Amino acid sequence: MADHLFERPMTTPTPLPGHPHIAYQNNALCIEGQPLAALAQAHGTPLFVYSKASMLDALAAYQRGFAGRKAQICYAMKANSTLGVLQVFAQAGCGFDIVSSGELDRVLAAGAVPAKVIFSGVGKTRHEMRHALQVGIGCFNVESTAELEVLNVEALALGLRAPISIRVNPNVDPKTHPYISTGLKGNKFGIAHEDTLATYQRAASLPGLRVVGIDCHIGSQITEETPYLDAMDRVLDLVDAIEAAGIPLAHIDFGGGLGINYQDDTPPAADALWHKLLAKLDVRGYGQRQLMIEPGRSLVGNAGVCVTEVLYLKPGEQKNFAIIDAAMNDLPRPAMYQAFHHIAPLSPRVDAPVQYDVVGPVCESGDWIGRDRDLAVQPGDLLAVLSAGAYCMSMASNYNSRGRAAEVLVDGPLTHRIRQRETLADQLRLESLVG
Repeated sequence: MADHLFERPMTTPTPLPGHPHIAYQNNALCIEGQPLAALAQAHGTPLFVYSKASMLDALAAYQRGFAGRKAQICYAMKANSTLGVLQVFAQAGCGFDIVSSGELDRVLAAGAVPAKVIFSGVGKTRHEMRHALQVGIGCFNVESTAELEVLNVEALALGLRAPISIRVNPNVDPKTHPYISTGLKGNKFGIAHEDTLATYQRAASLPGLRVVGIDCHIGSQITEETPYLDAMDRVLDLVDAIEAAGIPLAHIDFGGGLGINYQDDTPPAADALWHKLLAKLDVRGYGQRQLMIEPGRSLVGNAGVCVTEVLYLKPGEQKNFAIIDAAMNDLPRPAMYQAFHHIAPLSPRVDAPVQYDVVGPVCESGDWIGRDRDLAVQPGDLLAVLSAGAYCMSMASNYNSRGRAAEVLVDGPLTHRIRQRETLADQLRLESLVG
């Protein structure tokens, strides 16, 4: 598929669609006015570069949607867990949605308020439970009856009561990739809708637990409003039944999952979506209830790019390949989900484009970043892989003993290196030879 937007030189600032802070200026792709080529020269490639203004703009859409309401926005940090990114959201007043003890320590290091931390995930260990209880997190989103029992024991051992909500599986199809669908009966997440009331009654009977809310999260990269509206109806039906049974719920947590525009996707704007959802809440009588949401991708996805160098052009009988220095260990989404990312030259050429598969140097046929892209490139050219702020660096690996990329945060005229490039010494530090 051609990246037609990036084929001709542009001399006036031309923001890329869906990326208001990423624009061509004088034929150079810039982020918040800073040329990406200069950042690549200073920090090397592959290089992840993030726009702080993009993150705060995305957050502002949610804040507008919740104006006048009691709501806590908890950034789902699995989307991008780099400390400098977490710090942006901590300083903006966000809470955090975590799924491991490691993530808890990261958000605390970034300045998070423990009472604004929500602990999700199906496999919390006893150690993780104790750690979270001791620092005083706001809530555990419990995902099984077995977890309820273990959490009760661990809380009593510390002389505490664990604040909990129960994650409900509403069996709503989020209409997304099956790997990131989480609210259907066949998924591993949450309590079945029909078992929810009995689970709440059991939780309310356990002395080490304090029921504070209800939680629902149906998936990721959701681009339609209907799944959210359907899930809300099912959750509010449960709220009615649970409170009728004498178990009050202080908050309702609707999770996250709102998508971004990767390739002709048309997700609703966060503020517009929440105006509709809040209208439904008002009709049901829950409009002034404390609300929790956990967006991730929609806050950081389009704030990031991965800058990479073209190493070789390899013509073939059936395919032409542009081999770059970024790979599936840096950008795992195409290999994992067959995901599409636009690929833009940092300095567009006027040459006729050629159709290439854009691939990395990793020794796997699955190591591709883009299929059938019309690009006018030469070895040594720099490309930007767009929409790389979410589920790229946080899922990066050392496959083929490749070091993780460096990361830079751009804040207007300022740049901050928020992660150094990983060296082989970094990788070997925890290993040892035998004998």
